[in-house]
Amino acid sequence: MRRAAVLLILLLATPAHAQDALARLKSDLLSQGSATATLTHWCADLKLAAPPVIRARRDAVAAPASAETRALLAAGSGEAIGYRRVKLMCGDHVLSEADNWYLPSRLTPEMNHALDTGDTPFGAVVRPLHYSRTTLDAEPVADGPVALRVRALLKTAAGQPFSLVVENYSRALVATQQAAPQ
Repeated sequence: MRRAAVLLILLLATPAHAQDALARLKSDLLSQGSATATLTHWCADLKLAAPPVIRARRDAVAAPASAETRALLAAGSGEAIGYRRVKLMCGDHVLSEADNWYLPSRLTPEMNHALDTGDTPFGAVVRPLHYSRTTLDAEPVADGPVALRVRALLKTAAGQPFSLVVENYSRALVATQQAAPQ
């Protein structure tokens, strides 16, 4: 029932309201060092779940790193690159889907184990690295279930890249934001 209501709101929303909600999402994501933290705030503000906890539902797929990804990560020619595709959820709401290529050799064994076996979002797992996030691009998507696509590079406190993430933020998330009381 709730999903049908969200879709109805999306269909009835004026373009100006949709653009405002999308601009807020983009601004929030670009001003924070962590997409997980931003989604946690949105989840709480929209009352999507109590408590507002973001979890990563893993998809068992593989995607090799492209030459561009290897270059962005400054990966050695034989260096292993991990891959993780997840749906970031708050309660039963999918807020985004993310593809993440990362260098396991630049993470601790505990971090690698958590990424391989758990449902904790990547940003939360690697938080002890005190990483920075550099947005490579953040573009609205005109059609389909994705409203905003963000590509970002995560770097250690020493400036060494260790992760490339491509995040696809749900159009339903923007619609839910439009419907929330301001």
